[in-house]
Amino acid sequence: MVSGKIHRARVTAADLHYVGSITIDEDLLDAAGIDAYERVQVVDIDNGARLETYTIPGARGSGEIQLNGAAARLVQPGDLVIVMAYVQVSVPVPADWHPKVVLVDPTDNSIARVITERDDPQALRGASLQVDLDAEHQG
Repeated sequence: MVSGKIHRARVTAADLHYVGSITIDEDLLDAAGIDAYERVQVVDIDNGARLETYTIPGARGSGEIQLNGAAARLVQPGDLVIVMAYVQVSVPVPADWHPKVVLVDPTDNSIARVITERDDPQALRGASLQVDLDAEHQG
């Protein structure tokens, strides 16, 4: 199951010649409960690319989201991405299970909101959630 998710972060850089991984602002990693060097899946919203790599902590407060190595060919600076970490959960799944979902302001990759509970009204709203976030930043 998904244990932590960084939703709609903007890629700030890509370095083809770095030795693999994704560098992520350590504040975002902490908020999502994703560890340094943890395996993650990265999904590019703009081009549909999906890849797996591991995290490297970036400078706190920097908003850094940098794809490194071969992944730099799949994801470009400016693209929006979703980063997900997974965990095994016992069956049956606990009734209160919900991943940490970090909603990101794509203008600076700051933390807009963190959803941690299943009963949070925004946890179940899907696409309308981004419309709400966009409206907040325009108003």
